[in-house]
Amino acid sequence: MVSENISLDEQARKALMEVIPEGNEDTPLAAQLSLDARRRIDLRGRKFAKPDRTRIIAIANQKGGVGKTTSAVNLAAGLALGGLRVLVLDVDPQGNASTALGLEHQSGIPSVYEILVDSLPIAEAVQESPNVKGLFGVPATIDLAGAEIELVPMVSRETRLHRALDAYFAHLAKDGETPIDYVLIDCPPSLGMLPVNAFAAAHEVLVPIQCEYYALEGLGHLLKSVEMFRQHVNPELHISAVLMTMYDSRTNLSQQVVDEVTKYFPAEIMRTKIPRSVRVSEAPSYGQTVMTYDPSSTGALAYLEAARELAQRGVSSIVNLSESVTELSEAA
Repeated sequence: MVSENISLDEQARKALMEVIPEGNEDTPLAAQLSLDARRRIDLRGRKFAKPDRTRIIAIANQKGGVGKTTSAVNLAAGLALGGLRVLVLDVDPQGNASTALGLEHQSGIPSVYEILVDSLPIAEAVQESPNVKGLFGVPATIDLAGAEIELVPMVSRETRLHRALDAYFAHLAKDGETPIDYVLIDCPPSLGMLPVNAFAAAHEVLVPIQCEYYALEGLGHLLKSVEMFRQHVNPELHISAVLMTMYDSRTNLSQQVVDEVTKYFPAEIMRTKIPRSVRVSEAPSYGQTVMTYDPSSTGALAYLEAARELAQRGVSSIVNLSESVTELSEAA
C-alpha cells in the first residue's frame, strides 16, 4: 500500500536510492560517486517551495577567493531550476557574476551603476539569463568601479539600492507580473559603499567560507558590520547561512575547518558542502553556470542540493551576533 504521505514518485526515488551502495571514508572516490548518484535521483525534476515573501540575500565575505560569486550564480541557477523566479544583482565591479549568467555587461549597458548613481529603475536594467528560465540579472559594468566615490556626497547613499528594489517590486505588482522569489546580491570583497547598499537592502547574509587555512580571517569584521547595520540601519539583517566551499573530503584540513566554523555558527552552517571542481571553474568561460554547463557533475549536484537546502530553510529568526563577534575577535 502506498503511504498517504509519500507519492509514487517519492517511493520510486526512495527505492532507487536504496539500491545504491553506501560509500565510506576509506574509499573517498566511491563515496563521492555514491553521493552523486543519490543526488541525481533525489533532485531531478524537483520543484522548490516558494517563500512567503521575496527573500533578499547578500552573498558576502570580506576575504576574496572564497567562491562568493561562484556560489551566488550557481545557487541562483539552482533555485531557478527548482521553479522559482530569481534575480541576481551584480554589485561587484569585476562583473564576474554577469559573465557567468550570460548577461551583456560592456560599458554603456544599463547596469547597477546607473541604478545607484542615476536612479535608473531596475526594470530598465534587468536582463533574462539565456540559459535558465526564471533567472534574471542586473549586470555590473566597469563604470561601477567609480560608484564608491560618486555615492559619497549623495543623500541617503546607503539605501539607494533598497529603494530601487522596493520600487521594482511595486512595479511588478502594479503590472500584474509574477513576483520575484529570491534576490541574490553578489557583493565585492570589501566593506565600502557597494556592500553597504547590499546590507541595507537585504534581509539575510549568506557567507561562503573556503575550507582552507585562515578560513576565518577577516570574518570578524564582516560580523561586526552586519551587527552594526542590524542595530542602526536594517533591523532585519542577519546571517542566515554559512556555505563551506572548496571542500576536499580526502584531507583532514577540510574537516578541521568545518568543525571550527561549526563552533561559531552551529545553526547557520549548511549541511551541503561544495567540493573543489574543475567544471565549476570552467563554466563561466562559456558564459554559463555549472548547472547548465555540466548539470551531472559533482559541483552542479552539490550546488543544486545547496539551493534546495537554502529554500527549505526559509526565513529564520534574527540572530544576535555579539557572542560570535567576541569569540572570533579573541580567536584572531
